[in-house]
Amino acid sequence: MEKDLYSAKILIVDDEESIRQTFEIFLTAEGYQFVKTVATFDEAMEALGQTKYDLIISDIVLIGPCGTELLRKIREAGVECPVVMITGFPNLESATESVRHGAFDYISKPVNKETLLHFTRQALQHWFLENKAKRLQQENEKYRRYLETIFRSVSDAIITVDANLQIIELNETAKQWLKSKGVEGITDFDQLPLELGLACLDDVRQVLQKGNEVRKHLIECHTPNHKTKMISLNASPLRGGDDEFQGVVIVARDMITAEPLQGIENRSYFHGFVDSSPAMQEVYSLIENIGKVDTAVLVTGESGTGKELAAEALHAESSRRDKPLIKVDCVAVAENLLESELFGHRKGAFTGADRDRPGRLLQADGGTLFLDEIGDISPRTQLLLLRFLQEKTFTPVGQDEPIQVDVRVIAASNVDFQKMVKEGKFREDLYYRLKVIEIKLPPLRERSISIPLIANNFLELFRKQLGKKIAVISDQALECMLHYPWPGNVRELRHVIERACVLCNGPVLQLKHLPEELQRPSVKESLSASAFPPPIPQSTLTEAFPSTTPQYQSEDEKIINALRQANGNRAKAAKLLGVARSTFYRQMHRYNIKN
Repeated sequence: MEKDLYSAKILIVDDEESIRQTFEIFLTAEGYQFVKTVATFDEAMEALGQTKYDLIISDIVLIGPCGTELLRKIREAGVECPVVMITGFPNLESATESVRHGAFDYISKPVNKETLLHFTRQALQHWFLENKAKRLQQENEKYRRYLETIFRSVSDAIITVDANLQIIELNETAKQWLKSKGVEGITDFDQLPLELGLACLDDVRQVLQKGNEVRKHLIECHTPNHKTKMISLNASPLRGGDDEFQGVVIVARDMITAEPLQGIENRSYFHGFVDSSPAMQEVYSLIENIGKVDTAVLVTGESGTGKELAAEALHAESSRRDKPLIKVDCVAVAENLLESELFGHRKGAFTGADRDRPGRLLQADGGTLFLDEIGDISPRTQLLLLRFLQEKTFTPVGQDEPIQVDVRVIAASNVDFQKMVKEGKFREDLYYRLKVIEIKLPPLRERSISIPLIANNFLELFRKQLGKKIAVISDQALECMLHYPWPGNVRELRHVIERACVLCNGPVLQLKHLPEELQRPSVKESLSASAFPPPIPQSTLTEAFPSTTPQYQSEDEKIINALRQANGNRAKAAKLLGVARSTFYRQMHRYNIKN
């Protein structure tokens, strides 16, 4: 706070030049950096119209309208900073009028140095503490609204429980989900459907006793119409800002339906993303919701998961979509140049600065600034960025006056921020400033259901770029991709398809066109010896279906006959045909076969 006090803007209003000069000398000698003096009411109103002051010291007796009239006018104009009134003729009436119009204090002349400095410090401390409390209250309210937005937008059912096993809150999905089962007004687990209530109670007790998360507890729930649903439960400890235990949060998902909420389309394409998995459907919904909320966002995830795409999608969903989206790769810019890159510099600020250069913040004014790999910036740049996020102003290198801009900041990184904060490598206050809302992008191995869709999208892209006539990807090649762990995520898959398209000269992209590490079963033991069972010879198929499996039988007829022979059991049908189940399911989907 000490530093803030001396950077405060102070306005002196007095019609005696000697007093104005004396006050200015006293204050600047003490270390106050911005002191302006004026003589009249009109000059004071003009100064207040140009600059936002943190303290006004005014004589009651002025040429023209008096100091109390000035006080009344500035309060009517919404100026809230403290005002200290000074007079050479103290009386109860003038003191009462000053207080009535909101004066901070009232001082009698003559005012010596100690008195002036005492009241200045006292008024500014009161003002900054009051402002800090007000800002904290506003930030808490904003943060509460952001959390409510996220809480409402999640498609899973969320239940929060206190340490006494009482249900605190249900999100909208949980309310609708339980309401459809004929349950309302839940306050404890006895009111939940039997299997769900017992499972939730068991998970909560485990969290309370051990303090650890319970992950993917799968239970069967029976509906009134005698159908069985598979529910996945996750339970985690709920802690406050001081790490004090406050309860448990339960997330429940219906694994059988696992579909978006009614009225929300299950999308395969979204602002550059190509993915139809349930995990990415949640990401899409989250981006749509928080894109409209003008706040800082932290995008996290492994390299290659699409963090830059997420930033572009957030910008496209925001009210700033027609303004610039400026991107900065914090790793690609040398550390000694990053400050100039972000904040700009003035001509002559350092060797080689032969002209003024606007920084990326100024270029992004009115729009969005995307800071990629934010976890690698230096402590000094962290401090400068924190100040900008707090004050919305920055000072270019070589310039004295700060510049105010309206910029939304989206940051991204693949580092473990909590670990970096604990090790002192990243400022905790900056981390929480950036992480007002966090979007976690799941790795490709956790959404492998979308690998065929993504791979075919890249195939279409590179087929056109390279002028190839590749029509499809073979089932064996797709099967291999489905079992590979993809440490480089979508970016690695893109490079694999590009390489395969370069090598492929026929109409089918085959297993042999994939890199060797994808074809080796030993890679992370992701491919077992039974992943690609040998195909059943045609004679075997004919013997198995002597009356229904002629040599000229089409692929869809083979699938239908196999299903008929296996009494509708898909796994058995796939085994009869000698193909992997995932391949069999894709073939059913391709020929629109239902059973």
